[in-house]
Amino acid sequence: MKKSKRYKEIKAKVEKREYSIGEAITFLKDNSKVKFDETVEVTMKLGIDPRKSDQMVRGTVFLPYGTGKKIKILVFAADDKEKEAKDAGADYVGSDDIIEKIIKGWTDFDLAIAVPELMAKVGKIGKILGPKGLMPNPKVGTVTKNISKAVNDARKGRVEFKVDKTANLHIPVGKLSFSPEKTEENFLEILREVIKLKPSSSKGTYIKTIYLSSSMGPSLKINVQETVKAMH
Repeated sequence: MKKSKRYKEIKAKVEKREYSIGEAITFLKDNSKVKFDETVEVTMKLGIDPRKSDQMVRGTVFLPYGTGKKIKILVFAADDKEKEAKDAGADYVGSDDIIEKIIKGWTDFDLAIAVPELMAKVGKIGKILGPKGLMPNPKVGTVTKNISKAVNDARKGRVEFKVDKTANLHIPVGKLSFSPEKTEENFLEILREVIKLKPSSSKGTYIKTIYLSSSMGPSLKINVQETVKAMH
């Protein structure tokens, strides 16, 4: 992909060294030249083998200051749970009607939550939702009887993550308009959760590299040891 002149100018300012998280955030903020609020993302290279089921790193983290993005929440529920979902502020609620709509091609939502009783029906559209990362999953709390909590948690800044085939994690940290302090606290919360999920079968260095980037900005290499110390 061809890089713009603006990107090349910013990239040229990046020093060949490891940045502290504070320095990286400040650099990205100071060098943003676009008119929209860029998303800040962290990328971590893990010392695991994602081909082994016992080394899969997957989890959920609640960012203290949210993601800065308003998400559209769909809840598969019926009867009293349907009312609970609507009262909690879900954008779309239903069962058979919503499933039929999805079969016809509608997927205008960012997160799907389901009550356990409807998962047999929802499973029928797994081939549609799965590839888009929208399938409700009990492991990450999106298949639950406590619908109001799940909806409220999602509104607060709930982020799911899963290591890819190359052992990398890509997780949104917030928006560039956030104060450096808020972005850093969100980042450290992500790091705490990733470290907590270290597989017992993983040997050697667990977090190999960390990079911080913005939507239209360069990636900055973060000093891993210094950042881990900052968590305590």
